[in-house]
Amino acid sequence: MTRTIDKLKLIALDREGLGVISAHVQDTCLRRADMRYLPGQKRFLVSGMRYDWAGAEEGRAERVGSVLRFDRVLKVSHLGLDEGDDSRVLNLLAVTFEKTDPPSGMVLLAFADGAVVRLEVECLEAELVDIGPRRPAEECPGHALTKADSF
Repeated sequence: MTRTIDKLKLIALDREGLGVISAHVQDTCLRRADMRYLPGQKRFLVSGMRYDWAGAEEGRAERVGSVLRFDRVLKVSHLGLDEGDDSRVLNLLAVTFEKTDPPSGMVLLAFADGAVVRLEVECLEAELVDIGPRRPAEECPGHALTKADSF
């Protein structure tokens, strides 16, 4: 029997929606070079190999190429990411949003090694889209695969 795997596409316009996206991007492996700020478009992009948590519940241990996009970004700053170290593998743990002057706020991307990327946004507009390919899951820094992960 051939099984069709749906590509995930989620949009978040509030903290609760971003919480759903955060759960799906937990343990995404990426490099610093996989993050791009496009100030002219007020856009920030993160591409990486997302651990497919829904697939894991069905007995598959896979990663899938995905893009996390934020719009209406005014400024980007970071802590713990060395300039010029674009090849280091990072493990995205969580994405959160804190309002500062509603609807404005800060999006925080937290990584396993303590690094943080902060996006100052006019309002929260985020989208997560799977673009492929799918591959068997491998370890990512900050999260060793266990027997439960690797089925």
